Order: sequence, then structure tokens, then C-alpha cells
Amino acid sequence: AAAQNAVAARAKKIHFSSLILDTHIDVTPKLQGDWKFGERHTTGHIDLPRMKEGGLNGLFFSIYMSGTVTGPKAVNDALQRIAAVHKLAEDMPDKVMLCKTAADVRLAHRQGKIAGLMGMEGGHMINNSLPVLRMYAELGVRYLTLTHSVNTDWADSSGDQPKHNGLTDFGKDVVRELNRLGVMVDISHVADKTFWDALEVSKAPMIASHSSCRAISGHPRNMTDEMIKALAAKGGVIQINYLDSFIDPQLYEYTQKTQAARRELMQKYQSEPRETVFPKIREELAKQFGAPPQANWERIVEHIDHAVKLVGADHVGLGSDFDGGSMPVGMEDCTKLPQITEALLQKGYKETDIRKILGLNTVRLMADVERAARQLQKTK
Repeated sequence: AAAQNAVAARAKKIHFSSLILDTHIDVTPKLQGDWKFGERHTTGHIDLPRMKEGGLNGLFFSIYMSGTVTGPKAVNDALQRIAAVHKLAEDMPDKVMLCKTAADVRLAHRQGKIAGLMGMEGGHMINNSLPVLRMYAELGVRYLTLTHSVNTDWADSSGDQPKHNGLTDFGKDVVRELNRLGVMVDISHVADKTFWDALEVSKAPMIASHSSCRAISGHPRNMTDEMIKALAAKGGVIQINYLDSFIDPQLYEYTQKTQAARRELMQKYQSEPRETVFPKIREELAKQFGAPPQANWERIVEHIDHAVKLVGADHVGLGSDFDGGSMPVGMEDCTKLPQITEALLQKGYKETDIRKILGLNTVRLMADVERAARQLQKTK
């Protein structure tokens, strides 16, 4: 008991003095309504009070919409999401700092502010336009997920039938432009062939902003060991996703069995907020197929540990997908994050490696991508 208490005390000290940077959180649409980021809520997974309680002091606000929303509407809606993040930082300058660089993130942490960044979840939002992509970069978007759950006109998604055999020529131009802009190429959600094409084309290390390990749970959104090794060999980072259906093999099997019905229900409730839609869908699926298995939060640590054993602690981070779906038991919201630090410490992880996984790897990756962009700009 004394030893356990000593580990818990040390874990708490490490956790609450670390930069903890989550690369994918889906809270952004709430910022566009009456919902208050600065108030504590009983629904959803994050808000400012709960972030402070859980030690989460940096996040990428996901600029998200369904991949079926395309054309000028996708651009307009994306700009509205981006504007909401800017307004949050403007309204709470003493608490939230809009960050565009690795140096900005470090400064926000030193000043005790939340480091607020933006990642765009789906290449459909660039409307097949490199100038639109440049505009997003200027506004502060710091990664582009090449696809969401359906193919774009230039890249295949893991959630769709292959159409392009990976990246088209224009898709490769998108990767090159992201490199030039210093924006991270995000390969979460993409088809395996798209991943390998992007890896070959990219002159900068890439990010998997919210993906877990396929060796543990077979979800196609997760990465194979071969992919994780290749991502790391180029300096990239896999950010472990917490969603229960991604981390638990039994629950993944259940989602496979219910996939068609789930798709119909998603279509039925597509206009409703995620936090109300997902409980409805779970309830209706349970009536048809029985209650799903329950995943435990310790699965998150299992995925982290698997990736670290494959490629080392320099290439693993956290990309929760908070507010993007159902969390495992014990990770009901961001207040539960200290458990991850304590579990890693119990496994014998070094303090320096824990801090890297919690956030420093992401900052290093950002700096590397920025450095690669400066080199590319010099050579042109």
C-alpha cells in the first residue's frame, strides 16, 4: 500500500506538471451555440473546469463535418468552425491561447494557458483547391486529415470502397502543399494504400491524429504494426484513440455486426448533435442486437504500450476523440486522464518518456514539420 501510494503521488506530480496535448477533440461544434466552454457540464467529455481537473492543457479542436458535405458549403461551414475557435481565444485571452507553432504551444504552457490548436478532419473541406488549403493554413489549421469516412475526389478512405488506388496526382499535390505550408499530413481515417502513398510523397514526418493499433483491435481505422513502424521511421507520431470500439476487439466485432443498422441510424439522426445522437443509436442497436460488450479504459494503456514496444516512446501520443463517440468505462471524460500517467509509471516507464507521450512528442513533431517547410521554401 505504501509503495502504491508513492507511485500515485509521483504520477500526480508528473501529470500536473506536464504539457498534455490531445491531438483530436470534437467539441468544436458546441462553440458555435450557447454552450459555454468555461462552465462545467454533465454531458460530453471536455470543458475548461474538467480540463483543469484532468490536467489537459492543450488540444486540437477538430474542424469536422461529414465527408458527404462538400463544395462551397463545406468551405463555408469549415470557416464557421474556425471562426468559433478564434472567438473562444479572443473571449478568454487569459485562459486560452490560439497556437499556430510549436513555440506558441510552449509559450501557452509557460503562461498557464490552454494551448488551442486546430486540425481539419477531412480533405473534402478544401473543395479540391490548393488556394483554399492555403487559406486554412493562414487561419491556423495545423493538420489536415486527408479523408474522413468516405473517399474524397483525390484520396481513398478506410471507411469506403477503394476508388483511386490511394492518392491521385492531385492528392499527392495536396501532400506536397501541406509540407510547404508546415501543416501536418494526418493519415487517420485513410485507406492503407493512401497511407503508403502519402508516406512516399511527404518530405516531412506525418501524424496519425487519432488512431490505435490494429494488432489489438482490427478496426480499419487503426494502424497495422508495419504502418506504425513506417510512420515512426520517418519521424511521425501515432496518437492513440480512446473510443471504445477502436480499442476493444470484442466491441469492434459487435460494431461490425451492427454496421449496416448503425449507418442507417446515423443517416436518420445526421442533423442532431453527436452527444445526443450516440446514446440514441446505442439504445436502438441494443434493442436489435443485444447490449454491447463494455471496454475498459486500461485498453488505452495497452495500445500505448504496444506502440511503444514497436517504435519507442518518441513516436506515441494521445488523440482521444473526446466528444466524438463512446468512451470506455473509467475514461468517461477528461478528468480521468491522470490514470494514464499512473498506469504508465506502474509499468516502469521513465518520467521523460511519459512526458513525451503526454504531449512533448506532438510539439517535437510540429517543430520538425515547421523546419521541413522552411527548407522546402528555401529551395524554391
